[in-house]
This record gives sequence, C-alpha cells and structure tokens, in this order.
Amino acid sequence: MMTLSKYEKIKGTIKSSPEDFLVEEIGLDGTVFELGNAYSFGSNLGNEGDDRKFSNFIMQKRDWNTVQALRSIAKSFRRGMKSVGFAGTKDRQSTSTQLCSIFGVEPERILSMHMKDISINGAWKASAPVKLGDLLGNRFTVMVRHASKHPHAQEIISDLGGVFPNYFGDQRFGSRGNNVDVGLNILKSNFEGAAMSFLTDTKNERNEDAIEARKKLHDEQDFKQALSYFPRYLKYELLVIEYLSRFPGNYANAMRKLPRQTLLMFVHSVESKIFNDVVEYRIRNDMLNPVAGDMLCGRNAYGFPDYGTLSCFNGGDAEGMFIAGSIVGYNSDGINGIEKEAMEKLDISKESFKVKSMPEINCKGTYRAVFAPYRDLSYTEIEDGASMQFSLPSGSYATVLVNEFIDVD
Repeated sequence: MMTLSKYEKIKGTIKSSPEDFLVEEIGLDGTVFELGNAYSFGSNLGNEGDDRKFSNFIMQKRDWNTVQALRSIAKSFRRGMKSVGFAGTKDRQSTSTQLCSIFGVEPERILSMHMKDISINGAWKASAPVKLGDLLGNRFTVMVRHASKHPHAQEIISDLGGVFPNYFGDQRFGSRGNNVDVGLNILKSNFEGAAMSFLTDTKNERNEDAIEARKKLHDEQDFKQALSYFPRYLKYELLVIEYLSRFPGNYANAMRKLPRQTLLMFVHSVESKIFNDVVEYRIRNDMLNPVAGDMLCGRNAYGFPDYGTLSCFNGGDAEGMFIAGSIVGYNSDGINGIEKEAMEKLDISKESFKVKSMPEINCKGTYRAVFAPYRDLSYTEIEDGASMQFSLPSGSYATVLVNEFIDVD
C-alpha cells in the first residue's frame, strides 16, 4: 500500500501483547467508553420505552474475538447468537471496550457474570438491540515496540494534514490472503474454483498439518478420503468436504454449508480490493483533491464522514468535504472511470455483485471516504519505541494509519 506521507518510516512491532493495542469505542453521542470506567443508563447510552426487553452493556475484553466473546456470554445465559447485538467488531489481539446488547437477560445478571478476560463496565435496560453501525468510531492507543527514535514523526503528522489513506487492512483479505480469489470465483459463479481455492490454497498457511492436507486434497481430489486426514480445527473446510463427499460436483451447495457471513466476507474482500486499488491510484497520480464527477460527503458533529450528505462534485469549494469512493455493488451509482478500470482488471462489473445462483450474498454497494480523518493524533517516544494515540471513524483501520509511520512487523 502506498503511503500518503513521503517521509521515511522506521521498523517496529505492534500487538506484542493485548495490552499494546487498546481500542475504546466511541458511542453515537460522542461518549468514549474508556477502559475500566463504569457506565450506566444515566450516561444517555440507553433508550427508554415501555417495552424494554433488551439489556445494553459495555463489554471490556482482552484477547477475545468479538463474536466469540458474545457467543460465550449468550451461552452462559442459555441464549443463542441471535439474542446478542454489537455496534462494531474489535480486533482479537487487543484490549477493547464496546457497546453490546442481549435479549431477555436482566442487567443485574450481566453485571454479576464472571468470565476470563471479559468484564462488564455497566448494563441497563433498553427497548431496542444494539445494531452494527451504532458507533461513531474508535479511540486507539498503540504501543510500538523495538523501534528506534523516529526522525520524522512530527513531519509525517504535518504532512498528513488531518487525513490518511482509508485502505481496508490486511485482515479484510484473510489469514491466507486468498479471500479475493474465493470471492471472485463466487461472483463469476465458478463455485468449483471457489471451493478448491478455499480448501486447497496453501499460500501463507502456517500450520504444517494443514499445508499437507490441503496439498493432498488438491492432488487427489478425494473428498471422502480427505475427511480422515483434514485437521479437526479446520471446521469450516470439513463442512464443505463432508458435503462434497456425499454430493460430488455440487460445489455451490457445498459452499452454502459455510455461514452466510463467511460467504459475504469473500465477496466484501473483492469490494475492498477494488477500493484499495482506487486509493492507491489516486495517491500515485496525485489526485488527493476532488475532481469533477467525484462523490463528496460532509462531516458529522464529531468531524467524521457523514454519508447522509452525499453530493456530486462539479467544481467549486469542497472545503470540509471528503471524497466518497464507491464500495461497488449492483446498485452503485456514479461509478467513476478509476473504479471501472479497477473492476475491468478483475473481469467483473457492478452487475457481478448480484449473484443469481446465490442471492443471499448479493451486495448493493455503499460509500467510504477515500482519505479518512483522524482526531487527536499524537506520537510519543518511549524507552523501547513509541506510543501512538488517535481516534478514527468506524470501519477505518488503526494499522493503516500506523503504517504511515512504522514499517510494521
């Protein structure tokens, strides 16, 4: 990924421990859910009503994936995942806070819950669940370890001028980096290609037993036999393999054995690839300011992008506006030439995102700031490296902003 700043970066390590990557969610009213702080209904974080069957709560977790943490909480109250809600996902390799909800469990029971590396920093009754997107953003504190003194940190802050390239981070593309390949095959209705990429791609696979199993299946394509040697921890792969062992050749329905969110993740990675290519193109060609035909959006009271204020730029004053790039979908309007070229390289069009044989993963499209703002950015030298603190809009990646300063290990 090309950086916006032209100054030299230094090498360093982040996420050495969950305490080195702190994430504090920012609620819709601007409240920062600070680590270790207690919150209550009186903080205007709940919603009143006569029918308050939900409980909202602030979850603080360490070294937990958001979904896994909430699944464990729901299970402890004999509830399923459909009973819980959350505003946004948080990195597993972190210590973080976030607003969540659960149906049919009293706040007192949630507050008295005990679970390793999870604490509840407040709970109250609510009339509606917490939904994805019910946040303004996140405040980050990132410790950079094993780094020398940065010769250009303050110059980089000045160079950025309040914004940074709003790339999707590597997490979006999967631990093996093959989400885009799987997603493209799905969009082209090549479900055999999608399944075999998902099952047998060994690039960036770190586990030797998984590498051996994936290679063997690639060479032999014997799904019944693969059930006997595929590692048990590859649960999703085994779901697909088990189906193909019973229904050879039915690759579309085999992929449907995966959760819908996993299938959507593959398609979203293609959207992310297109968006990242557009961001890089604009930096490479010095297109940092809006040009005629760009979509623009204003900013909310917190200073972050407000996508409810979209308009097409046809010249004039764009002060205080953000370039809103397309997250391409079948319903996307105003796709510009750069975005079309990025899609052509992948041999797809916006209509590709309406998957006729798998309509449950159709993607309509939306917008995302090409250059996102940050707030309260600081870079402080410490004994073994540096401490960075900043706030970002929801959906923006802290690691991308850190990448402007640090060649991250």
